[in-house]
Amino acid sequence: MKNIDVSWKILGVYVLILFLVCFVQRSSGQVVVTHFNAAWNDPNKVSYIGKLTDCDIVYVDIAAAPKLQVKHEIVVVPTVVIYKDGEEMKRYQADISFSMKATRREMQNFIDELLMSDF
Repeated sequence: MKNIDVSWKILGVYVLILFLVCFVQRSSGQVVVTHFNAAWNDPNKVSYIGKLTDCDIVYVDIAAAPKLQVKHEIVVVPTVVIYKDGEEMKRYQADISFSMKATRREMQNFIDELLMSDF
């Protein structure tokens, strides 16, 4: 009988921790970094995007998803858009040579500032 009581206590603590984790994630802003590029422009992709921290990363090939290109008003590739809670917060676009001038540090600093603004 004691084993059953202990099991329920462990389950209760587990559920409480799970609830708290979900609550914290909902209360803090979710940052999503979207990298828009095209297969034909792969040599100019932003190679450091996968190294950004504290954010979710999404890759979009505009040649394969032209509706997303129109929806997000992508006029040059690569373009990196940072969203917080679904709202566009910052856009980094390539120059005329199709290369990104924004640095990893610049993007990471912006992400960090967005996250700190929740506190």
